Amino acid sequence: MKKTLMFLSVLTAGIVMSGCADNHILHMKDGTTKVVEGKPELDKATGMILYTDESGNQQAVKQSEIAEMDSLDN
Repeated sequence: MKKTLMFLSVLTAGIVMSGCADNHILHMKDGTTKVVEGKPELDKATGMILYTDESGNQQAVKQSEIAEMDSLDN
């Protein structure tokens, strides 16, 4: 029983940590930063960068407003 519980705990921790590995930070030209869940995507039709914010809401920003995009290492 203890081995099964330990295995499930380690497995759950690994899944939680791997889910956060792809987060990114958007450094905006106005000096602000945005933490993004997952990797932002470019909508080629509109030229907008689409991303999910920390609250889980879908957002979009003009590509021209982003100064730099970095991966967030946990």
